[in-house]
Amino acid sequence: MLIGRNKEIEILNDKLASDKAEFVALYGRRRVGKTYLVRNVFEGRFTFRLTGVAKATLQEQLDNFNMAMQEQHPMAGRADATNWMEAFRQIKRMIEKSRQKKKVIFIDELPWFDTAHSGFIPALEHFWNSWASGRKDVLLLVCGSAASWMINKLINNQGGLHNRVTQRLKIEPFTLHECMDLLKHKKIALEPYQLIQLYMALGGIPFYWDAIRKGQSAPQIINRLCFEPNGLLKDEFGKLFKSLFARAERHEAIVAALAKKSKGLTREEISKASKIPTGGNLTGLLDELEESGFIRRYVPFGKQSRNSLYQLCDFFSLFYMKFMKDQKTVDKGYWLHMIDSPKHRAWSGYAFEQVCLAHIPQIKKELGISGIETETSSWKSARPKDGAQIDLVIDRRDGVINLCEMKFSISPFIIDKKYDAELRNKVGAFRTETKTKKSVFLTMITTFGLQDNSYAGNVQNDLKMDVLFKSA
Repeated sequence: MLIGRNKEIEILNDKLASDKAEFVALYGRRRVGKTYLVRNVFEGRFTFRLTGVAKATLQEQLDNFNMAMQEQHPMAGRADATNWMEAFRQIKRMIEKSRQKKKVIFIDELPWFDTAHSGFIPALEHFWNSWASGRKDVLLLVCGSAASWMINKLINNQGGLHNRVTQRLKIEPFTLHECMDLLKHKKIALEPYQLIQLYMALGGIPFYWDAIRKGQSAPQIINRLCFEPNGLLKDEFGKLFKSLFARAERHEAIVAALAKKSKGLTREEISKASKIPTGGNLTGLLDELEESGFIRRYVPFGKQSRNSLYQLCDFFSLFYMKFMKDQKTVDKGYWLHMIDSPKHRAWSGYAFEQVCLAHIPQIKKELGISGIETETSSWKSARPKDGAQIDLVIDRRDGVINLCEMKFSISPFIIDKKYDAELRNKVGAFRTETKTKKSVFLTMITTFGLQDNSYAGNVQNDLKMDVLFKSA
């Protein structure tokens, strides 16, 4: 059963029904469900499928192709292909003999075929440009987890494949709503507070959520997957980066640097912390991490693009850096014993903020502003003393700015006298320093809402975590 992905399914079905040749490129983070989506949408409709082999030689990839061709079209009768030009000629002849209305060719893990001196890309270019693009019955689907390769070598190709991709589809992680639907399908009953805890550690990666079993609490699930000796995710981080990037240690160094500064770092700060020289090389590394969904770049409120900050937004990577990296303990109940520790509380607060930032459409919907043009950012006071920081600013075209505070707690959140003064200072500093003429609405997003008292009345919007589970 396919959970979510409604827009993607609609696009893929449109391409299947198209009356012209279509070249669709799907990309996204490893384990996000790209292959699963394609296989479920086109099950029984493939004319030919081929999956690349990681770190394989040219001959091993060609052997893989020849085996796939023999298994899927055993009656075709052909000699083994000895290069990619011949391989694509065989695909061409196979398509010409097919009686299917739409010939669906699916090449998975495309970047793995592009080994040094393989000739794969020129052969793909020749196949598409000289023949397939002129037909009305070909749908070529290509897929890859190495998002930077998919963007730079394929989608933004400046050579023979320039502007040849007719549809690009970035497959995003699941929202909380989709994760909840997945668990319902598996007949696992967990309350929103438990699901939020899981999302803070695992993010919306379907593969991770599919490993959840019934009868365990969120802390038990996290402990089993991440800290037990045979835990599914115990060695995931190293595999994750090595499968996506060449010289992955540079990408890991950037992620490690960003994990130490929750609000983000400038390009220069990243260079200093990771010991990677600033320049074109760093630009490429940051672009690769951003396209692959590990980091996000944002411009603080009222600043220019040159003041951009980079922030780690991949939940599992943050969790790994905070708790799993260099973790020496053999305590099988490590995560269960970490609950409510100072380190756990600090991480929970930041991770919950990131969950909210990953669900801005749901927040806007609850505020009734889905149809209003908005810009979202963060803001930091320039005051050296008594400054303030706001993690989510929603600047609206209807003359209002929502200043959002996000708090994770095990019960209704209490605004006391001290925190009320802090909130007043934030709003006042924002008004003064930005000189905004818009109305400013203080908005609280908490797990269980606000405890009713005299200070809570100063908040214009009191949102509970339930809003994050709604469909956008």
